[in-house]
Amino acid sequence: MEDPAPYDRHESEAQRLDRNFNEQLQEVRIAQAGVQILFAFLLTLPFQSRFTVLNEVQLRIYFAILVASALSVVLFTAPVAMHRVLFRQGVKDFVVRYTSALVSWGLFTLAVAIVGGVFLVLDVLFSATPALAVCTVLGLLTVALWLVLPGWRKRTNSPRAQRLD
Repeated sequence: MEDPAPYDRHESEAQRLDRNFNEQLQEVRIAQAGVQILFAFLLTLPFQSRFTVLNEVQLRIYFAILVASALSVVLFTAPVAMHRVLFRQGVKDFVVRYTSALVSWGLFTLAVAIVGGVFLVLDVLFSATPALAVCTVLGLLTVALWLVLPGWRKRTNSPRAQRLD
């Protein structure tokens, strides 16, 4: 099925930047809640009695997941801090451009934390082999849905429609 022709927006550059920033903040709100819950959970794990059964490799994986999760929190909250510091400075184009980059990196670190977290849990419960198998599929699915599908759509989209974002 072919997509209908893209619709035209009749908005100024300032309106487009405002709309783009608002859309980015909505994306951040969705991701941020999950990232903060994951980070809070990871912070409590070392205080659980079962945490002592982790071997050296599992502890290193936990360390990587914790750092990735912390980076996600920082990256997803940075646009809010940036907007607050630069509010009314006339640099919305800068804020929109860098918010996009920050959210992209936040999604990358979130993917690392999610896949790593699943790996750690499955490794502790079962073994590294099923953990690796499940996480390979999960990682490939994440790449396919977060990068490949949108990238394919972006490449097949008309140049006119790309300007409307």
